[in-house]
Amino acid sequence: MGRGGIGGAAAMETADSTRAFVKDVKRIIIKVGTAVVTGQNGRLAMGRLGSLCEQVKQLNFQGYEVILVTSGAVGVGRQRLQYRKLIHSSFADLQNPQMDFDGKACAAVGQSGLMAIYDTLFSQLDVTSSQLLVTDRDFKDPNFGDQLRETVFALLDLKVIPLFNENDAISTRRQPYEDPSGIFWDNDSLAALLAAELSADILIMLSDVEGLYSGPPSDPQSKIIHTYVNEKHGKLISFGEKSCVGRGGMQAKVVAAANAASKGVPVVIASGFATDTIIKVLKGEKIGTLFHNEANSWECTKEATAREMAVAARDCSRCLQKLSSEERKKILLDIADALEANEDAIRRENEADVEAAQDAGYEKSLVARMTLKPGKITNLARSIRAIADMEDPISHTLKRTEVAKDLVFEKAYCPLGVLLIIFESRPDALVQIASLAIRSGNGLLLKGGKEAMRSNAILHKVITGAIPDSVGKKLIGLVTTKDEIADLLALDDVIDLVIPRGSKNLVSQIKATTKIPVLGHADGICHVYIDKSADMDMAKRIVLDAKVDYPAACNAMETLLVHKDLNKTEGLDDLLVELEKEGVVIYGGPVAHDKLNVPKVDSFRHEYSSMACTLEFVDDVHAAIDHINRYGSAHTDCIITTDEKAAEAFLQQVESAAVFHNASTRFCDGTRFGLGAEVGISTGRIHARGPVGVDGLLTTRCILRGSGQVVNGDKGVVYTHRDLPLQ
Repeated sequence: MGRGGIGGAAAMETADSTRAFVKDVKRIIIKVGTAVVTGQNGRLAMGRLGSLCEQVKQLNFQGYEVILVTSGAVGVGRQRLQYRKLIHSSFADLQNPQMDFDGKACAAVGQSGLMAIYDTLFSQLDVTSSQLLVTDRDFKDPNFGDQLRETVFALLDLKVIPLFNENDAISTRRQPYEDPSGIFWDNDSLAALLAAELSADILIMLSDVEGLYSGPPSDPQSKIIHTYVNEKHGKLISFGEKSCVGRGGMQAKVVAAANAASKGVPVVIASGFATDTIIKVLKGEKIGTLFHNEANSWECTKEATAREMAVAARDCSRCLQKLSSEERKKILLDIADALEANEDAIRRENEADVEAAQDAGYEKSLVARMTLKPGKITNLARSIRAIADMEDPISHTLKRTEVAKDLVFEKAYCPLGVLLIIFESRPDALVQIASLAIRSGNGLLLKGGKEAMRSNAILHKVITGAIPDSVGKKLIGLVTTKDEIADLLALDDVIDLVIPRGSKNLVSQIKATTKIPVLGHADGICHVYIDKSADMDMAKRIVLDAKVDYPAACNAMETLLVHKDLNKTEGLDDLLVELEKEGVVIYGGPVAHDKLNVPKVDSFRHEYSSMACTLEFVDDVHAAIDHINRYGSAHTDCIITTDEKAAEAFLQQVESAAVFHNASTRFCDGTRFGLGAEVGISTGRIHARGPVGVDGLLTTRCILRGSGQVVNGDKGVVYTHRDLPLQ
């Protein structure tokens, strides 16, 4: 019985797949650790307690059955006893303070104070609470379980919050790790026991850390474990010191959580310091560490799903490669027709995405990128038809050489295999990438941004619907969750190339987390250099276009370099005025800052907002080249000059993927270059550079056609190495 307000359908749309079970949760046990209830000084952490009670109230009012297991009584009692002893101490006592107290006495004093605080907080929220103290030996009575359930269920029916605590004041046990043989041995194990006894749907254990880590949380190398699998993590985890308050620590929580999960009660260990942890858990968000009795099968299924998706794409790509050029061309033409035929449905889904993005407060630039404007589908269909009409790249022979008589060497294009493309915001990228993958004979896995989820889904459905069964719909797979990305990035034996299209952080993160070759660029710091011989009217047109045609594009100008002789000239002054009219904010390098009195740039490698531009004066074309090679991102750079010698030096010596003379950097685009479309722009030095079209998704294979030749120490071979005409 799920609750629509928290774990209902709307929340489940964004829930992690492993947390989908929370939609059916009704009865919740929340265990609150001592480190959450109290601060380091032993005083009650009223802010955290208030937040906890607010969340419990929300759950209670929405129909959830909530049971609390709270620690903290010993800590509260110790703090009170210390205070009482302090105010009754003599001066001599203060010189040699003795502040050690019996734990049972601390528990007896602290229990009433802790419950009074809970009662006060809940009363302010119109919630009634009750106190239930239990000991280990209570559960040894065979009739106790029935009595416990009868009392608790009666309280829950009355919407009363039961608050459990171990009655440490009269416990007969020694310290938990000295005597772990009992039915329970601390409040963590008590919570696990109650979860099973009271048939809870989930146990949430609030701690002072965000969840279970692979090592001590203070270690930078430690990583949070979102789903605990005993077979995988049990022997790998090392526990640091427990907190200075409380008894159990993380090790006790893991033991208790694993015990509860083995009995069918899912457990989440999460931070009690955040203000909305419980609500997020019940929304299915991926926070904390989940313990579930089916987690091991999930891990196997998840790995199998990622691998099966990649293997299926590879198998389908081999079927695609067997088709004739005309058959592959027909698939693309059918896709173009299908897009136009389903334009209304595509537009509806895209409009829903745009509306949701606006309601969520996404930046206008992102909303603009994800919007399929009128005419966009027609343009996409046109570009697909242009790709279909291109010369078939598969098996295209690049070179033929006669190695020896009747022994011919050939180098020919062939597909890479399986591509994984991760892109943000732009659903039109899905169409472009899919058409290029089909033309180049590659299998494809796509992961788009969640903000365009509906647009990506309908486009994927339309495109795969046009792929014949002889090839297979799984030629193009659509990845729908972030979890799957990590699994796919580990499949370096199946996936051949990853192309991330998005922010610098996205590209850098992917490069750091996979062994698969990555093609792309992390930065888009593009330069325009105005040489002293430049036609300033031309320079004005080019610079304005490079900056304001589409400021958020990766090929938009970031830095304007100007020959020092142009300072204080009418042409440059007019250009700067026009840029400011367009809303461009101009920063200055050290020289420009002094000469023009503009704000000084922090770093030439820093990208400000899309409407910012860095200006700097340089001595000559060679200084401009040195500046670009030092501070640029090897994306796209341009020189504006009438001096052919300066232009040639710039074109040959700037080490960027795209270098222009008297043309806007905005031309660096696969469609504008006649590639039909592009999967991205690469600034790397290996494989493809610049806008990557069909040829960038191909590699080469060597073919040798012989007539029985053997090497035999090269004794009987006469090498001719003669170039042959391409057939």
